[in-house]
Amino acid sequence: MTDKTCFNLVKDNCNERLDDLRVLWDLYCHDPEDSNDDLGNMYEYGLSFDYVAPETFKDQDEGYFRYQLSWGGPSDEFRIFANKISDYRWSVYKIEYWYLDWFDGAKTVLIGQDYDFIKEIFNSFFVDAGSADSEFQKAIDD
Repeated sequence: MTDKTCFNLVKDNCNERLDDLRVLWDLYCHDPEDSNDDLGNMYEYGLSFDYVAPETFKDQDEGYFRYQLSWGGPSDEFRIFANKISDYRWSVYKIEYWYLDWFDGAKTVLIGQDYDFIKEIFNSFFVDAGSADSEFQKAIDD
């Protein structure tokens, strides 16, 4: 019998999400309107993109961008930590994938090609479109 805690599930779920996103990103880079029969397209994948300001949650000292992929139990998301350099320019310094279920949660820190890949999506899909600046401004204005 397998112990299905978030700690035991986080890496496999992260790899599945990365695989999905690679398929969708390849389609998007070829033609932004292209879609996959099972996954849809980049615009449809995931639930939300927002900025979570520091101290939104207990013991959360750093703000981060959240690319939320699913919600409820379980839910999962990429957390992208970045410093604002100027308008429409951000310097990413850490990316985490979180797998969360009721009263349980675990993360894995992305490194290497996985880090570079999500950073590319962040910069090309969210920063260049103005979403990062807009979501950051909304969060700090609240």
